[in-house]
Amino acid sequence: MILNARRTALLVAANTALAPFAIDAYLPAMPALAEAVGASVHHTELSISFFLLGFALGQLTGGPMSDRFGRRPVLLSGLVVFLLASLMITQVDSLAELLGLRFVQALGGGACVVNSAAIVRDCFSGREAAKVMSTMAMIMMLAPLAAPAVGSGLLYLADWWLIFVFLAAYAAFLLWLMGTRLPETRSPDAPSASPRQVLRNYASVLRHREAMGYVLSVASTFAGMFAFITASPFLYMTHYGLSPALYPVVFGANVVVMAGSNRLNIRLLRRRTPQQNMRLGMGVQLAVALSLILLVATGLDSPISVVPLIMVFMGMVGLITPNAISSMLEHFSHMSATATALLGSIQFTCGALAGVIVTAFEIDSAWPMVLTMLCVSLSGNFALRVLAGHAGRPAPARQEC
Repeated sequence: MILNARRTALLVAANTALAPFAIDAYLPAMPALAEAVGASVHHTELSISFFLLGFALGQLTGGPMSDRFGRRPVLLSGLVVFLLASLMITQVDSLAELLGLRFVQALGGGACVVNSAAIVRDCFSGREAAKVMSTMAMIMMLAPLAAPAVGSGLLYLADWWLIFVFLAAYAAFLLWLMGTRLPETRSPDAPSASPRQVLRNYASVLRHREAMGYVLSVASTFAGMFAFITASPFLYMTHYGLSPALYPVVFGANVVVMAGSNRLNIRLLRRRTPQQNMRLGMGVQLAVALSLILLVATGLDSPISVVPLIMVFMGMVGLITPNAISSMLEHFSHMSATATALLGSIQFTCGALAGVIVTAFEIDSAWPMVLTMLCVSLSGNFALRVLAGHAGRPAPARQEC
C-alpha cells in the first residue's frame, strides 16, 4: 500500500484529531460534569491537566516502543486503551474517579498520537515534511472547531456521558481506519534501541541546543494555548456570561484563524525557511500577550476586546508547531518517534502545568490566564532566539573584492 502526501496527511490528521476531540468536546459540559461528580468547576477543570499529563507519559513510553516494534502495533494498542477508558468514564460519580480515568484515557491517546509525526518523517523530509505537517494540521483543525459544537449538541441530546460515548465511537472508527488503510511505515532495517539506548537517545535530544530551542518554543506555545483552553469555560461562560450555546461559536473562531495560519505557512514556505516562520509567530504571540495584560489592567477586557486577541494568539500555532516539529526531526531522523515523544511529553506537561496554575487561583478575573500567557510567551521567544539562534537564516551574500 503506497502512501502519497495527501493520503498520509489525511490518515495522520484523523489520528491526531483524537487529542483535540478528547480535550475540547467536553468543555461545554464542564458545569454539568462538575455537578455530577460533586466538585466545583475550577476543580473539575483539573481533568484537563490530568489528561495532558497522561498524554505526555503516553508519548514518552509510546515513542520508543514505536521505534522498536513499529508504528501500527503501538498505535492500535493505544486506541484500545483509549476506547475502554472512555466507556468507563461514563460511569464515574466522583472527581477522583474522573481524574484517574482521564489519566488512563490519555495514556492510550498519547501512545496513539505520538506516531503521527513519526509516520510523516518515515515518508518525507525537509520542506516536504513541513508542508505535509501543515496540511495535516489544517485538516486536523476541523476537530477543535467541531468538538465544542459536537459536545454542546450531545449535551443537549442527553447528558455529559454521551460525549464520552462519542469519543469511544471515534476511537473504534480509528481502529478500523488505521487497521485497514495504514501500512507499517517504519523500515524493517531500522535499528531497534534497548531501554538503555532509549535513555541515551532522550539525553541526546536534551543536549542538542538547537533542537531544544524548537522543543521549548513549541512547549511555551502549547502552555499558552492550554492556559486559555483551561480557563475558557469559566472565563467565557461565568465571568463574561456567554451561554453554553454561544461558547462553541466563540471557541471555534480560534480554530478558523489557526487553519488560516496553517494555509499561510504553506504559502510562506515557498520563499521563507521554517525557522523564519517560527520567529514571526512567536513575536506576534508576545505582542498579543502584552496587549491582553494592558486590557485587563485598564479594566477594558470584555468579549469584544479579548476574543479577537485570543484568536490571533491561538492562530500563531499554525506558524510555530509544524515548523518546529519538522526542524527538530531533521536532526533525529534515525529515532523520529523517540524525539517526537520527548517533544510531545514536554509540551503536554507544560500545558498541564499552565492549566494547574490557571485553576489554582479561584478568582473571578482574567489575570491568571493572561499572566500565564505572557510568561510562557516570553520563555518561548527566549528559547527560540537564544537556543536555536540563527538556524534557518539565509547566509549573507559575500561581497566581491
